[in-house]
Amino acid sequence: MKQPSGTSAAYGRASYELALEIVRTLRQAGYEAYFAGGAVRDQLLGLEPSEVDVATSADPQTVQRLFPRSLAVGASFGVIAVLGRRVDHETVTVQVATFRREGPYSDSRHPDRVEFCSVAEDARRRDFTINGMYYDPLTGAYLDFVGGRADLQARLLRAIGDPHERFAEDKLRLLRAVRFAATYDLRIEEQTAAALRCHAADIVQVSAERIAEELRRMLIHPARARAMRLCYEYSLFTALFPEWVPWAERTHPDVQTTLWEHTLRVLDLLVEPSFPLALAGLLHELNDTQTVESICRRLKLSNEEKERSVWLVRHHRQVERAQEMRLAQLKPLLAHEGIEDLLALAEAEARALGRPLDHVGYCRRLLREWPRERIAPAPLLTGNDLIELGLEPGPLFKELLDEVRQQQLDERIGTRAEALNLVKERLARKGIEVPAQQSHSRSGP
Repeated sequence: MKQPSGTSAAYGRASYELALEIVRTLRQAGYEAYFAGGAVRDQLLGLEPSEVDVATSADPQTVQRLFPRSLAVGASFGVIAVLGRRVDHETVTVQVATFRREGPYSDSRHPDRVEFCSVAEDARRRDFTINGMYYDPLTGAYLDFVGGRADLQARLLRAIGDPHERFAEDKLRLLRAVRFAATYDLRIEEQTAAALRCHAADIVQVSAERIAEELRRMLIHPARARAMRLCYEYSLFTALFPEWVPWAERTHPDVQTTLWEHTLRVLDLLVEPSFPLALAGLLHELNDTQTVESICRRLKLSNEEKERSVWLVRHHRQVERAQEMRLAQLKPLLAHEGIEDLLALAEAEARALGRPLDHVGYCRRLLREWPRERIAPAPLLTGNDLIELGLEPGPLFKELLDEVRQQQLDERIGTRAEALNLVKERLARKGIEVPAQQSHSRSGP
């Protein structure tokens, strides 16, 4: 079976093995136990599940007694995490949930109360029919109380029961609906689609961290462009990225399409992007790093994700001029740890516009042929060198160091002696004399 994008095949197999052991142990103890949710869906689609959850008639206390190496991650909701071996520097974890029915969701995320119940009732509290099926790995039988298998065969995403109630219970399901539809190439069923449009504006009530995690999953997946198209179609994009909306329908100055359609094309052309790269691809037409930074802060992204996304948007157009740029301008870009992401974005942009890739090829050739010490050489002078010349830190201090660095990167000077001569020359022009004893206080090449 094929492994879903963005997951570890080794972790998925280890999760399957642990879940199988859990089911076998629970069954031997006299309880019902099945694989549940997404793992069953993926298996029916011919995908190797990235992780496996187990649903059981055993209560949480029994699960913990049978599996001492476990954590009560949601015992009040009937959920225990059973721990397995380490794979890819991560402990394999299988969530074991007791069959349950749920009361009202006052916080639009967690039920106010749960009651343990039958497997059929457990199915009816889940989000979408394709996620409401169970599989018995010991007999190979499927249990489907909600029509999920038929919907999967019909390539249909349908909420279980009343879609308005399902979305009201947990508003993150609004984004999950789009992600599932895009990831598995499903059509959203009519009533589910109507409820999705009706509740789209409520997505902002979900915590920024949960929204960001759904966006990560969508944007690193090959179906990222379709996911964003669906977000836009169902008004989720308007709620999440209101800064983008005034620009979306404007015509791109270089191609006969809207900025939005061009953006989707760029997203589609990215190959296995990191999340910051994909986010930069989504936001690059804003051409406003302050706005991009504000969006990243609103989503509560890590500093690393924010800084990389902002840097990519700030510099993505500079690559187009790479062959005409001074080395002092180009080398800092080439030396940056995000250069591969930047070139990937520049390539996707060029392909979307039907332009040659000479500028991207030029940068990649320099990265391939030039040693690191040529791209990012150690500074010829530091502040201490200027202090030894009798200068005090200040605007002139920085001006001199910047000029020396520019000349060094442009490969007009290459030794400390040349750098000191340049400084003395600039000081002489300003009428500042360097004392002889200080100018020779250190020897250099």
